[in-house]
Amino acid sequence: MTGGALAGADGGLRCPWALSTEEYVAYHDTEWGRPVHGDDALYERLCLEAFQSGLSWLTILRRREGFRKAFAGFRIAEVAEFGGADVERLLADEGIIRNRAKVEATLANAKVLAGWEPGELDTLVWSHAPKPGRAPKSTAEIPAVTPESTALAKALKKAGIRFVGPTTAYALMQACGLVNDHLARCVSRKTS
Repeated sequence: MTGGALAGADGGLRCPWALSTEEYVAYHDTEWGRPVHGDDALYERLCLEAFQSGLSWLTILRRREGFRKAFAGFRIAEVAEFGGADVERLLADEGIIRNRAKVEATLANAKVLAGWEPGELDTLVWSHAPKPGRAPKSTAEIPAVTPESTALAKALKKAGIRFVGPTTAYALMQACGLVNDHLARCVSRKTS
């Protein structure tokens, strides 16, 4: 079956996208599809998904520590205090993706979220989790957009969050465990 689970170096079957690099194997096996809670943790994932737009996720994984250092560990309260000088500092930082629109959206989103009650982002994101469905047998069965991701993107935009559309929202849902898109025969299907 095209796009089905494939054997990794250890013989375990995994989602095929996870097998091209050691970074992907580690991310797939330990993070992707596992529940993420907490406003700062979800803010980080939301930001990284936005930075990934148009790029390989591997590019983001390899710069993740640079992002964390540049954006104060993605602590919403701290990033909300960033100003114009920080934008220029970030645009000169080779440890991150230096895209002005994405940098400015990251800062603007922190300013919006800093005004929310603790747990409000977590509640909003997780309120869009669909009911668990059948495990996909191949990557061809995994959508890029769902009604839930469209609704999540719309809710985030309505709340003032920038640089999030239905595809980015679905990637966030996959990464943060709102949906389990590990393939049916994937070793991580049982542990996520």
